[in-house]
Amino acid sequence: MGSSRRNFLSTALLGGMGTILPSSGRASAKKFQSINPNYAKLDKVMNDPVFKKELFNTPVIIDTLELLRYKDNFLCRVRSKDGAEGFSFGQNDQLRSLYPIFVNRMQQFFIGKDARDLESLLEEVYVYESNYKLQGIAIWVPMATIEFAILDMLGRMINKPMGALIGTVQRNKISVYQANSERYISPELTIEHLQKEVDKTKAKAIKFKLGGRMNHPETPEGRSEKLIPLVRKTFGDKMVISADANGSYDVKEAIRIGKIMEQYQYAFFEEPVPFDWYEETKQVADAIHIPVAGGEQEPSLHNFRWLLANDGLQIVQADMFYFGGMIRSMKVAHMAEAMGRLHIPHVSSIGYIYMMHFISAIPNAGPYHEYKSFNLDFPFECKTSSLIPEDGIVTVPTGAGLGIDIDPDFIKKHSSIKA
Repeated sequence: MGSSRRNFLSTALLGGMGTILPSSGRASAKKFQSINPNYAKLDKVMNDPVFKKELFNTPVIIDTLELLRYKDNFLCRVRSKDGAEGFSFGQNDQLRSLYPIFVNRMQQFFIGKDARDLESLLEEVYVYESNYKLQGIAIWVPMATIEFAILDMLGRMINKPMGALIGTVQRNKISVYQANSERYISPELTIEHLQKEVDKTKAKAIKFKLGGRMNHPETPEGRSEKLIPLVRKTFGDKMVISADANGSYDVKEAIRIGKIMEQYQYAFFEEPVPFDWYEETKQVADAIHIPVAGGEQEPSLHNFRWLLANDGLQIVQADMFYFGGMIRSMKVAHMAEAMGRLHIPHVSSIGYIYMMHFISAIPNAGPYHEYKSFNLDFPFECKTSSLIPEDGIVTVPTGAGLGIDIDPDFIKKHSSIKA
């Protein structure tokens, strides 16, 4: 990462074949690894434990683990043999398709296990029933749902918030950026909707969508080129502005769009090319002078390792639901910190609640974090936060576990899904 891009990042954001190789081949592979010294640094960080097992002196044996459903709403409930209990909210959009993986390939694995071994259990369930063959959100969303419930239970047992189980709580206030997820509408209508959203949250930073998503044509044609300067003109020089292309472009077009964003002092350019185009992502990052962000869709710690070691991303955005929970995401944050990078997580649906706890505990949080209006249309109580941004700032719940209590009558409406 060149010095000019480092300066801009600081300024803009402030405010199988190896097993059959002959010996000479293995030596060559080892030599190749040694070319980039960043790998050794990242490997050490990636292997450091995250979960604070030392907070628990006696075993916490998991007695039951259930996925509960009421219409299209999912909850996970875990109970220990000593009567401790924890809940998590499911990522409903994905669990409508993925709940069989939870109940058939993960649920049984955790029964009888010691919840204090959570970090190693997450690694073991990856191999259990060959779950690794389902790499991606098919396993990570169910796994995250389970992890969140166990962390809630453990946090309630010792009266600590989730963040304190995976790190050191460093902040209880988070500044948000207002995210707009619309495409295929005119620049003018996009501006109108952004203004209404910012009026509600008073956010000091915003992000909107560019392009047509994953190399699809943009509609209306020319929208991005018109929208980039129009957003800056409308919101002024003090607003921190970023844009997300969701892999809309090839390298040449991404660089062209990125150069326009440079002119208008954008804070970061998210997913300029399809998310699994790693070398192409680096090509774009090398060619423009604003930070490139990504990782929303990334399923692999090893791929984050490559992207960070080779300066493909300057901002990482692991989504806690899509990436399998807080512990795996914290490993990404630690790797990013080792390389002097920020972690600004992507948020999907109700994941916003978990994101707040995660951000409270990471050392390299960005100055603004994603906020999308999310469904609060269920009965709950949070005594320490409204969960809604006030003057662009949201308060992290400080109660035990998730810090949110779901109405027991609402829970009773749910039925346990059977294998």
